[in-house]
Amino acid sequence: MITNQQIIALIYSAIDELNATREGEQVVKDENTALYGSASLLDSVDLVNLLLTLEELLEDELEVEYVIANEKALSQKNSPFKTIDTLATYLTNALNER
Repeated sequence: MITNQQIIALIYSAIDELNATREGEQVVKDENTALYGSASLLDSVDLVNLLLTLEELLEDELEVEYVIANEKALSQKNSPFKTIDTLATYLTNALNER
Protein backbone atom coordinates (compact mmCIF):
# COMPACT_ATOMS: atom_id res chain seq x y z
CA MET A 1 0.00 0.00 0.00
CA ILE A 2 1.27 3.41 -0.99
CA THR A 3 0.86 6.14 1.63
CA ASN A 4 -0.03 9.78 1.21
CA GLN A 5 3.28 10.74 2.85
CA GLN A 6 5.23 8.72 0.26
CA ILE A 7 3.47 10.59 -2.52
CA ILE A 8 4.00 13.98 -0.87
CA ALA A 9 7.73 13.20 -0.54
CA LEU A 10 7.86 12.41 -4.28
CA ILE A 11 5.97 15.61 -5.11
CA TYR A 12 8.47 17.58 -3.01
CA SER A 13 11.34 15.93 -4.90
CA ALA A 14 9.69 16.89 -8.20
CA ILE A 15 9.31 20.46 -6.91
CA ASP A 16 13.02 20.51 -6.02
CA GLU A 17 13.84 19.56 -9.61
CA LEU A 18 11.45 22.19 -10.97
CA ASN A 19 12.79 24.90 -8.64
CA ALA A 20 16.33 24.15 -9.84
CA THR A 21 15.27 25.29 -13.32
CA ARG A 22 13.24 28.35 -12.28
CA GLU A 23 14.75 31.81 -12.27
CA GLY A 24 11.83 33.50 -10.52
CA GLU A 25 10.01 32.79 -7.31
CA GLN A 26 10.45 29.26 -6.00
CA VAL A 27 7.54 26.88 -5.48
CA VAL A 28 7.03 26.33 -1.75
CA LYS A 29 6.95 22.75 -0.52
CA ASP A 30 3.78 22.91 1.56
CA GLU A 31 0.67 20.76 1.25
CA ASN A 32 -1.47 23.88 0.69
CA THR A 33 0.69 25.23 -2.17
CA ALA A 34 -1.44 25.86 -5.25
CA LEU A 35 -0.29 23.97 -8.35
CA TYR A 36 -3.10 25.05 -10.64
CA GLY A 37 -5.28 28.13 -10.92
CA SER A 38 -4.86 31.83 -10.24
CA ALA A 39 -3.06 31.30 -6.90
CA SER A 40 -0.37 29.10 -8.50
CA LEU A 41 3.13 30.25 -9.45
CA LEU A 42 3.20 27.56 -12.15
CA ASP A 43 2.34 28.15 -15.77
CA SER A 44 1.02 25.27 -17.87
CA VAL A 45 4.52 24.21 -18.99
CA ASP A 46 5.75 24.14 -15.38
CA LEU A 47 2.78 22.02 -14.32
CA VAL A 48 3.34 19.55 -17.16
CA ASN A 49 7.05 19.33 -16.31
CA LEU A 50 6.22 18.77 -12.64
CA LEU A 51 3.80 15.96 -13.51
CA LEU A 52 6.26 14.30 -15.90
CA THR A 53 9.00 14.43 -13.27
CA LEU A 54 6.58 12.98 -10.74
CA GLU A 55 5.71 10.13 -13.13
CA GLU A 56 9.43 9.35 -13.46
CA LEU A 57 9.85 9.38 -9.68
CA LEU A 58 6.86 7.06 -9.24
CA GLU A 59 8.51 4.62 -11.59
CA ASP A 60 12.01 4.97 -10.14
CA GLU A 61 11.09 5.00 -6.44
CA LEU A 62 7.90 2.93 -6.25
CA GLU A 63 8.18 0.90 -9.47
CA VAL A 64 4.75 2.14 -10.58
CA GLU A 65 3.97 3.25 -14.12
CA TYR A 66 1.12 5.76 -14.08
CA VAL A 67 0.03 8.59 -16.37
CA ILE A 68 -1.10 11.32 -13.98
CA ALA A 69 -2.88 13.63 -16.44
CA ASN A 70 -5.29 10.93 -17.57
CA GLU A 71 -8.98 11.06 -18.48
CA LYS A 72 -10.05 10.25 -14.92
CA ALA A 73 -8.04 13.12 -13.45
CA LEU A 74 -9.03 15.62 -16.12
CA SER A 75 -12.75 14.82 -15.91
CA GLN A 76 -13.13 15.35 -12.17
CA LYS A 77 -15.32 18.22 -11.02
CA ASN A 78 -12.66 19.34 -8.53
CA SER A 79 -9.22 19.29 -10.11
CA PRO A 80 -6.74 16.98 -8.40
CA PHE A 81 -4.04 19.41 -9.54
CA LYS A 82 -5.28 22.30 -7.37
CA THR A 83 -2.78 21.86 -4.49
CA ILE A 84 -0.02 19.52 -3.42
CA ASP A 85 -2.45 17.93 -0.96
CA THR A 86 -5.19 17.32 -3.56
CA LEU A 87 -2.65 15.83 -5.96
CA ALA A 88 -1.20 13.57 -3.27
CA THR A 89 -4.66 12.41 -2.17
CA TYR A 90 -5.72 11.74 -5.75
CA LEU A 91 -2.54 9.77 -6.54
CA THR A 92 -2.62 7.79 -3.30
CA ASN A 93 -6.20 6.72 -3.94
CA ALA A 94 -5.68 6.03 -7.66
CA LEU A 95 -2.54 3.97 -7.14
CA ASN A 96 -4.01 1.93 -4.30
CA GLU A 97 -7.13 1.17 -6.36
CA ARG A 98 -5.04 -0.45 -9.09
